[in-house]
Amino acid sequence: MGLLSMMRRMKHPKDQEVRLLLLGLDNAGKTTLLKQLAAEDISHISPTQGFHIKSVQSSGFKLNVWDIGGQRKIRPYWKYYFENTDVLIYVIDSADRRRLEETRQELFELLEEDMLAGVPLLIFANKQDLLPAASASELAESLNLHTIRDRMWQIQACSSFTVEGVQDGMNWVCQNIKVRKK
Repeated sequence: MGLLSMMRRMKHPKDQEVRLLLLGLDNAGKTTLLKQLAAEDISHISPTQGFHIKSVQSSGFKLNVWDIGGQRKIRPYWKYYFENTDVLIYVIDSADRRRLEETRQELFELLEEDMLAGVPLLIFANKQDLLPAASASELAESLNLHTIRDRMWQIQACSSFTVEGVQDGMNWVCQNIKVRKK
């Protein structure tokens, strides 16, 4: 083991690395959110055909964020990414009211997965910058989030385009991780 490797371990202890799984229907804004977290250009984003991984530093944690495509044909493969997930982030297109039932169904199927049992859940009610967007409280009610009793959860209004609300959600993630690591 070289000096550089030892210094990296001292700077970022292994127990400070966290695995976040970023899921949601296609066109919800997951990749835009991930690129904003990584301070990357968002001017050219195309649908995710597989997955993206980015590491982001936040509140003393190295957050390894896995962004998995949300197209219907890709969703059956989500289960292959569940292992060792510390926090599940589910992104919803708040302006696409036609797909609320589909997004509710996918979310609750995820919550029944054994490998995600007890994993904290952050729901980003994305695209709040668009006029037809449902508020976070409207979404919480229509998605029946009050029935989630087996884990910590939070719904956060945000815009991955303007970044408004994103840091509040990530602060919740880091606070939740700190509590779980104790």
